[in-house]
Amino acid sequence: MRALSIAATGMQAQQTNVETIANNLANMNTTGFKEQRAEFEDLLYQNVLTPGSQTSDTGTFAPNGIQIGAGVKTAAIYRINTQGDLQSTGNPYDIAVQGAGFFEIQQPDGTDAYSRSGNFSLSAQGQLVTQDGLLVLPGITIPNNATAVTINTQGQVLATVAGNTTPQTVGQLELTVFPNPSGLNSIGGNLFLQTPASGGPQTGVPGSPGYGTIQQGYLETSNVNSVDEITALITAQRAYEMNSKVVTAADQMLQETAQLSGQ
Repeated sequence: MRALSIAATGMQAQQTNVETIANNLANMNTTGFKEQRAEFEDLLYQNVLTPGSQTSDTGTFAPNGIQIGAGVKTAAIYRINTQGDLQSTGNPYDIAVQGAGFFEIQQPDGTDAYSRSGNFSLSAQGQLVTQDGLLVLPGITIPNNATAVTINTQGQVLATVAGNTTPQTVGQLELTVFPNPSGLNSIGGNLFLQTPASGGPQTGVPGSPGYGTIQQGYLETSNVNSVDEITALITAQRAYEMNSKVVTAADQMLQETAQLSGQ
């Protein structure tokens, strides 16, 4: 009986859906997190009678046909890259991106990763780094005698040093955009990697056409909406429950068939 296997695919799909929702809710307070949505597609069909098949010698055709589906599968879990709210922190090394773009981060092996999380700090050498100590490219060093640091909306980093009232430029933050940011590979730690699906990175100055701006003293919160997630969770739970009832019904039908055959 196909109903058993079909309902099983539905239960597996809704389990994936619930796991995706759970990850969204778990990351509600993760800086720069982007919510995800599971997408599904139907499986292959058994064509008992293909739509449009000739049904007689006189040239009549089946208007609908008979196609029996095999269930559902997870087609993709896509990332929704809408802007999160900006939360004021007062920390001069907290930086939010307002608009499009990622910070470029150098990993320990020297390869590049990308992040929307701007909760940065200074290393022992005065370099701007992530909370995991990874270097923020293109590499900005703050003088150890700096008394104030200002980062304008175009990403220019200015430092005022002791004994000098005029700020001096110590670096320029850059942003990287991708043709398809949803195609980036998430590796955890608020980091993404380039893939063939994302397209090549394009680096530019914040505020340029196609690039967001920098907001110093702010962090971008996640774009997860708790009400939407709870609603989606209830829907997924009900779908799982209905598929499980199909399994129960199919089992009872098989049991009755087995009893009849045994008589």
